[in-house]
Amino acid sequence: MFPEWTNMLHGWQWLVLGLVPLAIVALYFLKLKRQPLEVPSTYLWRKSIEDLHVNSLWQRLRRSLLLWLQLLLLLLIAMALLNPSWRATRLGGNRFIFVIDNSASMNAEDMVNAAGKATRLTVARQRVEQLMDAMRTGDAAMIISFSDTANVVKEFTTDQRDLRRALDGLQPTSRRTSFSGALRLAAGLANPGRIGNPEDEDEAAADALPAKMFVFSDFKLPEVADFSLGNLDPQLEMVGQPGSVNVGIVNFSTRRHPQRSDQVQALARLENFGPQPVTVTLELFLNGQSIDVQEARIPGEDAADPGQNFAQVAFTLDDVEAGVLRLVSDYPDALPVDDQAWAVVNPPRRTRVLFVSAGNTAFEQALRTSKSQELAEVRFAAPDILGREDYRREAAAGRYDLVIYDRCQPQEMPRCNTLWIGRLPMDGRWKFGNRIDLPQIIDTERTHPLMQLLDLGNLDILESLEVQPPAGGTMLIESQGGAIFALAPREGFEDAVLGFEFQSTDEEGKDYYNTNWPRRRSFPVFVQEVIHHLANSEGKRASAAVAPGQTYELHWPEGPDQLAITAPDGTRFTVRRNPQNRYSFSQTDQLGVYQVQDGQSSHRFAVNLFDPLESDIEPVAGEAVRIGNVQVAVSSKPQGQVARIEVWKLLALLGLGVLLLEWYIYNRRVYV
Repeated sequence: MFPEWTNMLHGWQWLVLGLVPLAIVALYFLKLKRQPLEVPSTYLWRKSIEDLHVNSLWQRLRRSLLLWLQLLLLLLIAMALLNPSWRATRLGGNRFIFVIDNSASMNAEDMVNAAGKATRLTVARQRVEQLMDAMRTGDAAMIISFSDTANVVKEFTTDQRDLRRALDGLQPTSRRTSFSGALRLAAGLANPGRIGNPEDEDEAAADALPAKMFVFSDFKLPEVADFSLGNLDPQLEMVGQPGSVNVGIVNFSTRRHPQRSDQVQALARLENFGPQPVTVTLELFLNGQSIDVQEARIPGEDAADPGQNFAQVAFTLDDVEAGVLRLVSDYPDALPVDDQAWAVVNPPRRTRVLFVSAGNTAFEQALRTSKSQELAEVRFAAPDILGREDYRREAAAGRYDLVIYDRCQPQEMPRCNTLWIGRLPMDGRWKFGNRIDLPQIIDTERTHPLMQLLDLGNLDILESLEVQPPAGGTMLIESQGGAIFALAPREGFEDAVLGFEFQSTDEEGKDYYNTNWPRRRSFPVFVQEVIHHLANSEGKRASAAVAPGQTYELHWPEGPDQLAITAPDGTRFTVRRNPQNRYSFSQTDQLGVYQVQDGQSSHRFAVNLFDPLESDIEPVAGEAVRIGNVQVAVSSKPQGQVARIEVWKLLALLGLGVLLLEWYIYNRRVYV
């Protein structure tokens, strides 16, 4: 980059300044005519005789350090008067918060730097380094990373070496994205509260100081409501290449054949996040050995039928009692973390199911089939059991894997998964909305294990209530009036709610059938899927989908006091049983299969990404992110303010040094 020059003198002034070095050089050519001298010593004869030969005004120019120093001084003065400067990025303010997205989509290799292809996270780190270069001495900064959780990589410091070391140590993750945690963490540092109780005249935690917050992400983010920026000045920079194409595996699960326990079906769902249709080759491995290859053609997002940019592939495996399945896609896209998925086949075990109902013949018959009895040990009871002490003790201890409440409610929530028919859980998080007469099913969540095998096109329902799940819930069946079947997590458990009853009672007290579902082929399939998923019949929930970073909950009343869990990279962890007879394991950051060992037996569970929002890597350039009540623009250009770096002060300081050196040399020659 070339310097810019600013002229500080007029033309005639530069002419005068240009004559000064000529005058200095001329002084060194001058030679004085001297008078004859008588000297007392012959030591000075030769030098005096030479001086007597001077008969002209000029002499030959000799080497002189003083001459060069004087010319250098004039050159520095002239350059200082030209006021050279450089354009550079400067950061306004003196407190900065660098917020970096390291979620799964930031692993996309669609960027280019000096070394060639690079991930989005690598480019984000490089841009933060450029902003650090623009910081002034004494400026303070900190680094926050975020995926589904936010972490302080480096707290506020003025030491740029510490900042760079922390930045170099920032690693990518395979987790989902949540922006709210990072915002609240940054706001807590820029807008500190008080320590203790203000009524006790305590001291404030720290002064609220403005801070510039630079956020680097591809901004596949939901809006953050109920948030105030306060002293934060956000600047959002998009990292990602527009037009990036990706094909991802968004679901992969296994289930045993309803009639043959030794036959396993592996079901995969792939989505194409590019505009054009693609053909993908899928290879299936069992315990490391290739056993099947299939091709799938997936429509693009520009297809005539919106929302059809997916394909489902099924594999059938015979004589498989247990093993590890790995599915690999060969499509060369920008995001490799969703190009493979794992599923685990564990030996089946009978789970414990409690069915509480005043009368539901269809559901009871489905639970009494030989297949249901093979999968689960089912206990049938009337609603009066909910008031008995033995039920309360067993429900609180996690004795059951699943409790189905048909038109009844207990006094307390059980320590297990639940299915509610025509009623709501007792924890107060669920709500019923409007009554829906003759609800027509318009959509189902086909990616969820409960719904993958169900065809509900010919289902008739007389009436239902709209189901409104709590935050984090999933709508499984939606009608024209809202959801009528939903599922939501609860402290390591899952609760599912059906808004309609199978058998209802009219005003005269007579029972009638509210739906024809029990007469359809999908109903026994639904009951078995309830046992498979909610009762975890595949063997200690090992076949359930666990997302990176999600807590793995293992319900095992007869298990030992502690379990040993080995991660895919070989790292070993120890997990102790809690008072609810459960094991909670949260170190699930790695994708792959985890081995669980209880000392006598072992089983496995798989961790997969399975998030269409992360697999859809198209960045949101030119859009805005809503933060509270503020729309913050997203820029695709590097952040910072352009400033001029002037160097005339440095040149003047160097000139002063040259002047002092010239004075020292001159005096040394005179007095030595």
